[in-house]
Amino acid sequence: MLLLAVDTATPAVTAALHDGRSVVAESSRVDARRHGELLLPAVDRVLAEAGVKLDAVTAVVVGVGPGPYTGLRVGLVTASTFGSALGVPVHGLCTLDGLAYASGLEEPFVVATDARRKEVYWARYDSFRTRVSEPAVDRPADIAEQVAGLPAVGAGALLYPGTFPDAREPEHVSAGALAALAVEKLAAGEDFLPPLPLYLRRPDAQVPKNYKVVTPK
Repeated sequence: MLLLAVDTATPAVTAALHDGRSVVAESSRVDARRHGELLLPAVDRVLAEAGVKLDAVTAVVVGVGPGPYTGLRVGLVTASTFGSALGVPVHGLCTLDGLAYASGLEEPFVVATDARRKEVYWARYDSFRTRVSEPAVDRPADIAEQVAGLPAVGAGALLYPGTFPDAREPEHVSAGALAALAVEKLAAGEDFLPPLPLYLRRPDAQVPKNYKVVTPK
């Protein structure tokens, strides 16, 4: 087994290789504006560090979000392209689940990432392996009662200390954590998400109102 994991649903552009026992190489860089520029070099680095070629990969794992439209698509398109070129399965995982897994928390808590527009993508967990609510996007003040008294991980928690006073690491998602979670799910025979984007809201780019379509005569 050699899993290649990637995630671009948050400002972290992250890639990792997992051999079924441990993470053998990982590369992460936080840059919200350069997902497309940074992801393939990150994949090249982890392959070089592990001393393997891309054709040694037996499956691809990708974070499906939730996340902003443009950045999220970079990881998903890259993962799908690798899967098609190599003829290997592509497994989708909720990015929030990767953050939860990396926290290692055994108590109820919240994961919150920055959704921009003064909102967060968030979900509740009973432990690092057990999500108990569907991912959602909300203003922090609107969910204050639902998350009161709970520890929180993720960049969204750090941004809004009034709603998440007990903010903890990790701040950003790790492809290594996604890969390790995927290995556990494969061993347990658990289902994965399809490698499709989990947006939760419409993209920022919109067709202008009163847009006139010009057709050739």
